[in-house]
Amino acid sequence: MAESTTQDKYRLLKQVFGYEHFREGQEPLIDAILQNRDALGIMPTGSGKSICYQLPALLKTGTALVISPLISLMKDQVEALREEGVRAAYLNSSLTPVQHQSVLQKARAGEYRILYVAPERLQAPGFQTFAAGAPFSMVCVDEAHCVSQWGQDFRPSYLAIRPFIESLSCRPVTCAFTATATPQVRADIIELLGLQNPEVVFTGFDRKNLYFEVRQPKNKLETLLQLLQERPEQSGIIYCSTRKNVEAVWEALCGRGYPAARYHAGMSDRERQENQELFLRDERSIMVATNAFGMGIDKSNVSYVIHYNMPKNIENYYQEAGRAGRDGQPARCILLYSGQDVVTNQFLIEHAAENEELEEKTRLLVQERERERLRAMTFYCHSRECLRGYILRYFGEKPPPYCGSCQNCLQHYEQADITIDAQKILSLVKRSGERFGTKLIVDTLRGSKSERIRRLHLDEQTTYGLMHDTSETRLREIIQFLVMEEYLQVSGEEYPVLRLGPQARQVLFGGRQLTMKLIKEQPPEKKAPEKSTQESGDPALFERLRALRKRLADSQKVPAYIVFTDAALREMCVRVPKNSYELLQVSGVGHAKLERYGEAFLEEINDYLQQSAGYSETIKS
Repeated sequence: MAESTTQDKYRLLKQVFGYEHFREGQEPLIDAILQNRDALGIMPTGSGKSICYQLPALLKTGTALVISPLISLMKDQVEALREEGVRAAYLNSSLTPVQHQSVLQKARAGEYRILYVAPERLQAPGFQTFAAGAPFSMVCVDEAHCVSQWGQDFRPSYLAIRPFIESLSCRPVTCAFTATATPQVRADIIELLGLQNPEVVFTGFDRKNLYFEVRQPKNKLETLLQLLQERPEQSGIIYCSTRKNVEAVWEALCGRGYPAARYHAGMSDRERQENQELFLRDERSIMVATNAFGMGIDKSNVSYVIHYNMPKNIENYYQEAGRAGRDGQPARCILLYSGQDVVTNQFLIEHAAENEELEEKTRLLVQERERERLRAMTFYCHSRECLRGYILRYFGEKPPPYCGSCQNCLQHYEQADITIDAQKILSLVKRSGERFGTKLIVDTLRGSKSERIRRLHLDEQTTYGLMHDTSETRLREIIQFLVMEEYLQVSGEEYPVLRLGPQARQVLFGGRQLTMKLIKEQPPEKKAPEKSTQESGDPALFERLRALRKRLADSQKVPAYIVFTDAALREMCVRVPKNSYELLQVSGVGHAKLERYGEAFLEEINDYLQQSAGYSETIKS
């Protein structure tokens, strides 16, 4: 690469985006695009994927076309780019016809360096007319996993991207980015988008600042309230699987005085937008939402993500959990699991509205893959192994067996022999004709005297009551372990029943011994380590800078993090800059933001220092 181009990319990195150094994976992708090579970046949430295409877009001639599926993502990224002095716009259904024509007119005149567009817009006659003569510098496909039927968010509209690119008179360099992609999905992205010998950068999915935990509480709401009570000043997201749950949780929190907002597809566009803005501006510290919320929301100070219900798959869970800790600070990802979550997700898979658009054969294939992903998600909730390792292995990585920052690694377990217990369970499943679900098997083994047990003659089984001294929770844990290890299988769509798996004979008749990890004791909750004052600066100054940031953000009607992130404010508190040059050394402070906000922040810091010095002198005297 030419020396001048190398110098330019570092200059723009600092002047426009405010960073001194590239993050892992960014530079090779940027270099590939600048050398007119296709590229594929697989990088976790919060790793800085957008800079990988935004920066080269500023160095190349023409307009960069960014294809994105989400209105909120387009809006936030365009607002952030404009704050940094970059001419950018978007085309989606939120614009009026007059606004749409205005954007197209300015795009034809070459006024934008970056233009965001929804994938559905590519097939619109008006846009195709514009694209036929547009000098695109590059095409970037965001959320690229949506093109694959193996992906968790398959969108048929993404299949039109490759024909659109091939229809252009001159094929521009094409790049694609995603935060979650298994090896199969990565291969699909390259093939279905027609990437030509792309530079592929996979930085790994590990987010070391995230702590993972799964709880199976008897009362989810009580557990949630306890978790929130422990985090009174923190900002967080609570995900629910249904609109009904969102409403119930939101009402419960508001009734107890928590500053909560809600978000789901059953609300009006206006109300959703208003609630989103309240959360982004820290006027509501808690967002209760379905998975309709969060994609493309770059709120940097989310300290926790709590899943009130288990998501449908690992991809969704990791993407949603990854919205915590984007500022690099320690953050917690806690999942509240119950067996009903599995039933709810099975229903959602069978009645998914997006599947109705597909032809019958494809729809059934997509549903079966969704069921496979649901099984993997359920196993995660029951796993006794490292939770971080489980996620990373799912995405094709080979993590160490111990991470030291998840519930299972910090939990006290003992390896217990469950051979006899397993034989009792498998024997009952076999002798009862493999006709019953987990609940009836558990009740029979524990000696339930329910009318249904008697009516089905399960009280006549030789194993009836043999495990009366074993808790229902422990019995379910053992059964789930047997399912995970293929000694048992779950089948039946309307009513899941337990059947013997391919390994069952080895335990019943082959003398195989089984051991599993069982909780030895319940230690007190280990909280994520907090940074020292030396590492994070004066907390009083931080609060003053936050208040200043909020006033500036409110006056411009933009989210607070678009002015400066919490990480930038913390660094200001550590460095305590006295002038513009020193403020520019703070990561996240570029020339555009220095010109717009520098004077106000330097003045606030100086006032605080003077007041602190005056207070100190008063104490001394």
